Amino acid sequence: MPSLAVLAQYALPHRLLSRLVMWATRLRITIWKNFLIRQIASRFNVNWDEAAERDLNAYPHFNAFFTRALKPGARQADADLNQLLMPADGQISQLGRIEAGRIFQAKGQFYTAAELLGDEAAAKPFQNGEFITVYLSPRDYHRVHMPWTGNLRETVHVPGRLFSVAPFAVQAIPRMFARNERLVCHFDTDFGPMAVVMVGAMLVSGVETVWNGVDIPPYGRRIVRRDWRGKQIHLQRFDEMARFNMGSTVIVLVPPGVHLHEHLQAEQAVQVGQALGRVSTSAG
Repeated sequence: MPSLAVLAQYALPHRLLSRLVMWATRLRITIWKNFLIRQIASRFNVNWDEAAERDLNAYPHFNAFFTRALKPGARQADADLNQLLMPADGQISQLGRIEAGRIFQAKGQFYTAAELLGDEAAAKPFQNGEFITVYLSPRDYHRVHMPWTGNLRETVHVPGRLFSVAPFAVQAIPRMFARNERLVCHFDTDFGPMAVVMVGAMLVSGVETVWNGVDIPPYGRRIVRRDWRGKQIHLQRFDEMARFNMGSTVIVLVPPGVHLHEHLQAEQAVQVGQALGRVSTSAG
């Protein structure tokens, strides 16, 4: 029998709640935004020593704090240039092989790469490739960086629900990452295609990219594709590529030939820029 918390995920008005959060976290009322900042910082043990700006009054609203920059040197890319990089701070939800087109979500739960990407053809290059799912909690640095150097080819805004992506929901809600609203970012790299998927969630009020600003909201009613070829959007390994306005999950798919490190495991805490896998010189 599902818990009340899980049942509530189906009943709650996801988009309405997310719009309210978007409004509340952008209010420029000093007392209100400082109250929110102090509550989150205290409850989730935010590391202020890493923040580029440690003065609460310097943040115009709560979302500016939530998407805060880190001071120089707080995160660095692995020095081995053949290492694929972790895209975000957070906790590994799952990682492993994409077998028969299926991605492991949690015990007894799978979804397909085609469902996640919103396209059967786009999923084919990742057959027998590998994936990693990283959950960003409210305490984490909420900017997503490039795992590898690449040229942006296409983005796909896939509409859907906004279930919580907290661990209890991931364990209980079937195919959740393939059902939530998300922005799929397709890159061409020297080892082949790479997909970075920004998954929305309940109370996550937006996804921003460095090339287009706010992509979500608006929330979608149909799949929207944008072809970025010819725009010459080239991002280097470890460059910032996007950010979550409130926390969520990022999923990276890579093709065969790129191997994630075996010492990485579910529930492990990770930081952006650490080694995620090795790119073979013959990959792609």
